[in-house]
Amino acid sequence: MVRNLLLLGAALIALGACTKRTVPPGDVGVCYMVQPQKDGSLKYNKLPGAQSDLEHCAAALEAMRIRFLSLGGNQYEITGAYQGNFIFLQKEGIFTAPSLEAHRYVALVRTGDGRLAVPGAMPRQ
Repeated sequence: MVRNLLLLGAALIALGACTKRTVPPGDVGVCYMVQPQKDGSLKYNKLPGAQSDLEHCAAALEAMRIRFLSLGGNQYEITGAYQGNFIFLQKEGIFTAPSLEAHRYVALVRTGDGRLAVPGAMPRQ
């Protein structure tokens, strides 16, 4: 019984390793805005200027999102990439993941007035 469970677990791990994951470019200091194409591929648009870390890249993407919305855009959630990680700007905050298919982890949260902060930096009300 235990042997069968171990074999089943090993088979599941092997199958999981076979799935292709979408991984962003790993260029150091380069922040990208990621745009899905009609054919299912991704287009990586480089943002101007070098970014020192993931938080600065997320802030640059947020500033770009706000500028586009002020010009009449309607895209509230956008995806970016920085040094091999995807960045997801959503209404709840900023999330990051090593691939599109991986679980997303909180990088920054939105405060009550919409600003971005490091999780745990703001007192709970």
